[in-house]
Amino acid sequence: MVCLLGIDPGLRFTGWGLVEADGNRLRHLGDGVIPTDSDDPVPERLRRLHEGLTALIAEYHPQEAAVEETYVNRNGASTLKLGYARGVALLVPALAGISVAEYGAMAVKQSVVGTGAASKDQVQMMVRRLLPGALIRRADAADALAVAICHAHHRATARRWAGVR
Repeated sequence: MVCLLGIDPGLRFTGWGLVEADGNRLRHLGDGVIPTDSDDPVPERLRRLHEGLTALIAEYHPQEAAVEETYVNRNGASTLKLGYARGVALLVPALAGISVAEYGAMAVKQSVVGTGAASKDQVQMMVRRLLPGALIRRADAADALAVAICHAHHRATARRWAGVR
């Protein structure tokens, strides 16, 4: 069994989700968001994200982490701010000695729903189906759980292929 931390980075809300993977079986351990105040300066908001992720790692002791890759949109300032949050999301687990994987949004959707063109509602519905009993209150948390599920599926495939050599 391994505890996996999924992170959906965002400067306003960073979603997090924890699952326990035992082979193909998954169990929901927790989920939520780390909020920041949009009136605060960016460095203060990044500090808050750092503190929140550090506290999660200290409480749950995940062995691996996965972070969703940044979606680049037309608004360069928004993309840059998302990149700041993503940098914190990559750095905090790495500083704790946890391996960090990265997955694009299409890979996450493909892994969880079966199509890279899935809607947010479809992703949330499948996350609830794959993790019975999970009371997911925010879309950001559902997205983070989807990242953790994607990582669980990919790590299982990687282990299978490693044994084939």
